Amino acid sequence: MEIPRIWQWLNLLVCVLLLIKSEGSGFVPITYLEDAESKGAVCLDGSPPAYHFDKGSGEGVNSWIVHLEGGGWCSDVSSCLERKDTRLGSSKQMDTQAGFYGILNNQQDYNPDFYNWNRIKIRYCDGSSFTGDVEEVDPTNNLHFRGARIFEAVIKHLLAKGMENAENAILSGCSAGGLAAILNCDRFKSFLPNGARVKCAPDAGYFIHVPDVSGTKRIENFYKGVVETHGSAKYLSKSCTSKYGAGLCFFPQYVVQDIATPIFVVNAAYDSWQIRNILIPGMADPHGSWQNCRDDIGNCTPDQLDAVQGFREDFIKALSGVQNSPSKGMFIDSCYIHCQTGMQELWFNPDAPQLANTVCISNTHSLFLSALLILLLICRLLLRPLVTGFMNESLSNTLIVPSHATLLVVKSSYLIFLFSTKHKSNNNQETKVSIPQLVVFFHFTNKNTSKYKTYIGIACIFQKVNKLRYLVLQNILCLSSINPWGLPLM
Repeated sequence: MEIPRIWQWLNLLVCVLLLIKSEGSGFVPITYLEDAESKGAVCLDGSPPAYHFDKGSGEGVNSWIVHLEGGGWCSDVSSCLERKDTRLGSSKQMDTQAGFYGILNNQQDYNPDFYNWNRIKIRYCDGSSFTGDVEEVDPTNNLHFRGARIFEAVIKHLLAKGMENAENAILSGCSAGGLAAILNCDRFKSFLPNGARVKCAPDAGYFIHVPDVSGTKRIENFYKGVVETHGSAKYLSKSCTSKYGAGLCFFPQYVVQDIATPIFVVNAAYDSWQIRNILIPGMADPHGSWQNCRDDIGNCTPDQLDAVQGFREDFIKALSGVQNSPSKGMFIDSCYIHCQTGMQELWFNPDAPQLANTVCISNTHSLFLSALLILLLICRLLLRPLVTGFMNESLSNTLIVPSHATLLVVKSSYLIFLFSTKHKSNNNQETKVSIPQLVVFFHFTNKNTSKYKTYIGIACIFQKVNKLRYLVLQNILCLSSINPWGLPLM
């Protein structure tokens, strides 16, 4: 390897280490739940379950966040054997330290809402999103399908560690862990004391039931395999399984309406994992015509982008069970990403701009609003206040409303603003304008009352302007409450 390349990697390593240090939260040691083995609550290989626990303090001592780790699934003996000797199938292979970032961070500057709560990360080693329960173990492979038992054993253990006194409790999770937070939401609440305020906040766990680009519903067959292999049916919604069968009840869209516990869904409508693995799996593209698009959405052809946009439309339809419910909310952005609440840069940073109560838009034709407002309204910085608002019940409900608004068109009560950022040149005098980075879309339902609905459409940053038309203003976030930011719209 050339010397310059070595220095590049060393510089990158130093930057990463500095970033980790700057974000405050240290590493939390692993705890193995040895006594769970006697209950049959074990990983695929029979090893004990594990978790990481950072104890709360002060006002957060009786508040708890339980986060379920993700990592896909195994749908048959063969795929489970592939996981068996990895960290996703054995606690023997897990890292003994875990970094807590985002919603799990223990520093007030980086996680002002939950930094002093008891924060737990339950490791994932069963391959069924914590739903499996098969008593028999085949001696020829020694696989244990006990995800549901792991969930119960760890939760009961945490109750004995102080969660029995919980005043507030949140069940969260990322990806397969996010799905687990949905499927186990009511079950989690059933373990908590009656007086506790319990809510669920799944992140990137809303996997939808759609065919791939070849027209085959591979994800449906895959989930059926997961449910059958792990014996998950007994822990799925009875109302759902009686209507659709157990296989379909692994999809959140068929069970979410039956969840009684308040739940707040965090997901990208253009979920990168789902687009790559559900919409465009490798098996659906034998000739590789989708490979460039699959690797980088910026390389998609117009027809391929139409298919991606169709996925987004299917995703919004699949959210119908979350909409129009006072106990359910959502944050659905148009970012091409998978999992957001555990990433510090997407959750909160101390230098992120804060919105005062008197920021206003004084010129509806201005293309250059201050960077303060631009950065505040960008999708990734809206995530934390919305999750927190839902947990604190300061927002009664959030939902997604589809829109087909046209860029830079003003009609009736609709105002659409296109913002670009300003960059100072080296001499600190001249300014130049970058490509459009943010679109804010307002719809006034009643200008004469203090209560109104504000629709904000948010576009993530894309390098090619011609790609924006496929993505901007396709995602409309509606807050059915008094404007929580105190933003005078006119």
